[in-house]
Amino acid sequence: MTERVLDLSEEPARLRVRYGQLVIRRSGMPDAAVPLVDLAVLVASNPQVSYTNAVLAGLAEAGGTFITCDRKHQPAGMLLPLRSHSLQAERFARQASASQPTRKRLWRQIVRAKIRAQSNLLKKLYGNDRGLSALISRVKSGDPQNLEAQASRRYWPALFADKSFRRDPDREDQNRFLNYGYAIIRAIVARAICAAGLHPSLGLHHHNRYNAFCLADDLLEPLRPIA
Repeated sequence: MTERVLDLSEEPARLRVRYGQLVIRRSGMPDAAVPLVDLAVLVASNPQVSYTNAVLAGLAEAGGTFITCDRKHQPAGMLLPLRSHSLQAERFARQASASQPTRKRLWRQIVRAKIRAQSNLLKKLYGNDRGLSALISRVKSGDPQNLEAQASRRYWPALFADKSFRRDPDREDQNRFLNYGYAIIRAIVARAICAAGLHPSLGLHHHNRYNAFCLADDLLEPLRPIA
């Protein structure tokens, strides 16, 4: 499967499945077809996109992820494949029984990778990473000093050249675009987690009884600069 993301946002469309292909019908245009196995993520951004149950089932069976959006075109829901790995039950059990020291060591790797990615992006854009690279080696198991947050406080104002910028998902500024980008990457990460036979809700660091994608949010962290 490729990592293709198809975003249906520009025009109303009707979706159906035919011979393993997602068929997209738009008014006044010839039908377009995409093999379901080529889709990593299908995003229904336009509220006038309609689809059948066969579309959702076919996409899930092919290993793809479906995202539906709200009236502000922000991702509101996600459908993932239910069965993706032959050893799923065994891996669920091992994942759930992972020791706290193991979780903390893995979280250290994630935080270091995130700060490194932030540092690399700032260097690429501005030639200066605001001292982020110096924080990487200081991250200890479990990040007890919360260097992840310290790095973010330097990163965001530097990234947007705006000392007042704050990462706030509810604000109607650059945060809207970040929300969208993160949702797409999160869906791809969640899909990869399921394909590996792991459960996306069993996180290493993120823990929330109302969040079904804690592990996806953990693994998303180093990928955020991509958005």
